[in-house]
Amino acid sequence: MNRLQGKTAFITGSARGIGRSFAEAYLREGAAHVVIADIDLDRARQTASELGERAHAVRLDVTDQASIDAAVKEAVDKFGGIDVLINNAALFDLAPIIDITRQSYDKLFAVNFAGTLFTLQAVARAMIARGKGGKIINMASQAGRRGEPLVAIYCATKAAVISLTQSAGLNLIEHGINVNAIAPGVVDGEHWDGVDALFAKYENRPRGEKKKLVGEAVPYGRMGTADDLTGMAIFLASSESDYIVAQTYNVDGGNWMS
Repeated sequence: MNRLQGKTAFITGSARGIGRSFAEAYLREGAAHVVIADIDLDRARQTASELGERAHAVRLDVTDQASIDAAVKEAVDKFGGIDVLINNAALFDLAPIIDITRQSYDKLFAVNFAGTLFTLQAVARAMIARGKGGKIINMASQAGRRGEPLVAIYCATKAAVISLTQSAGLNLIEHGINVNAIAPGVVDGEHWDGVDALFAKYENRPRGEKKKLVGEAVPYGRMGTADDLTGMAIFLASSESDYIVAQTYNVDGGNWMS
């Protein structure tokens, strides 16, 4: 449908998984350029090569301000500006409250919240300087809608992303920048293999059991896939969402209603 015709998108954590699926979907929708921004530059280059000449790899460490600034500048210099940002880079961890470490806390908040905030800030500054507005999409989670017994830190980071989306959305719309978010539910993929292993450790389950149970508990009847999220990502990047500001959309098979 070419809903993103001519747009340049900058997607963090897009060398693999959900981020890569977003990049593929944006290219199908006519995006002129997609920046594969990832801390693993070799994997980002491989992904960009596989996606074709409209994909461009940059190294991005969202915990390092100099890396954020350099990656955004490279994209702006090369393509003339950024029209769409997806803040997708994130980490997961879990533990009972009494076992949470400051190392885990610092690492998750550095990537999931501070990384989202300061990448959003850098791209917003570039959008404002260009004067053409833009779309910013943050990746929240159903975990940001509620607490979970073993997932305190991750839930808190994603709740913070939802709150940031509201504040940034209200602040930046005066510049024609729409900030919204997507809250996925349980999404199958290599990420969930690690999640399942952590639940197996703390809930004394065999490997694979937690993943099976959470999939069966989704009202839709299965876990989500990365492709289940791409429709919302395209919509929020397109002109069809111009009047939508500071919202977080659940794409979770019916797990959470709001």
